[in-house]
Amino acid sequence: MIPKYQDLSIFEVPQDFRGRSKVQIQLWWFVQATFFRLSPQFLYEWRNFLLRLFGAKIGKGVKIRPTSKITYPWNLEIGNHSWIGDECTIYNLARIQIGNNVALAHKVYLCTGMHDICDITFRIFAEEIIINDEVWLPNDVFVGPGVTIGTGVVVGTRSTVLKDLPEGMICYGHPAIPVKPRQVNTK
Repeated sequence: MIPKYQDLSIFEVPQDFRGRSKVQIQLWWFVQATFFRLSPQFLYEWRNFLLRLFGAKIGKGVKIRPTSKITYPWNLEIGNHSWIGDECTIYNLARIQIGNNVALAHKVYLCTGMHDICDITFRIFAEEIIINDEVWLPNDVFVGPGVTIGTGVVVGTRSTVLKDLPEGMICYGHPAIPVKPRQVNTK
């Protein structure tokens, strides 16, 4: 049978697509599967140290749970006092920038990579994700390639974010859309 829509036999990962050598990538994956993942939950600074060792830019007071998975630390930047919850996936084939005071709850999936469904070679590409300050992404939120989430946004549980979201809004849905302004009680 001749492929009509995609022919994976001719797929190729572009040279330098991963940003590091195969040896560095495998070393990170080993470190992540052992020293990172098996570390006690309270050893946040240990995990931050490991990520920095592989090129991540991590701010002060960042708390990343050991069950989170980061594909390429050299494509990760996290501001101060941000949290990455249990079983989050940071699939950062391109850069992911997370601001200050950002909370990612459990099983959030940030995905910078995609395949071109109109190309028979199933070409892979990646676009950065930017999550600005004071954003909250609760459980099971998916954020796709090329998305920017504005300051102060809250995204509803299990929403799918495929386009930019404006500052200070509560957004939810499939795809997520702005629903109402975020009101904060400062008392």
